Amino acid sequence: MAAKKKKSDPNRKIVAENRKARYNYELLEVLEAGLMLTGTEVKSFREGKANIAESYASFEEGEIWLINSYVPEYLQGNRFNHEPRRKRKLLLKAREIKRLSDGIDREGMTLVPLKIYFNDRGRAKIEIALGKGKKLHDKRQSEKTRDWNRQKAKLLKEHG
Repeated sequence: MAAKKKKSDPNRKIVAENRKARYNYELLEVLEAGLMLTGTEVKSFREGKANIAESYASFEEGEIWLINSYVPEYLQGNRFNHEPRRKRKLLLKAREIKRLSDGIDREGMTLVPLKIYFNDRGRAKIEIALGKGKKLHDKRQSEKTRDWNRQKAKLLKEHG
């Protein structure tokens, strides 16, 4: 697994982010994977136009695929444009694929895409996480914790 980068890293340009993933899922393991893309998809990514809010990753035929992600057609792409909602293959090592597929099969977990970004070498990468869906009471608890942390920070700022 690659070293975790800071949010303020100037070389990391975030293209799409799934902000509700941390609210809807309890994320257990986060991995970075490559994406197999066509040229017009990369150009759409560079314009910052992509959506992974409703997408998920699936294990099929020994490979992991990103399903239901939306990458709009590149305007200057003419007849060589891509389909906006096609399946995209994720590039992972065999060992990582095996570990993720075991988690999906045995424990009933889901592969959730968190964000798509360009790394410092200009390669499109996706951050995926193995997660378990939260129940309604877990979501309420997360909201209470988040609200309490906000109030605590506000009180410390005012009085400290």
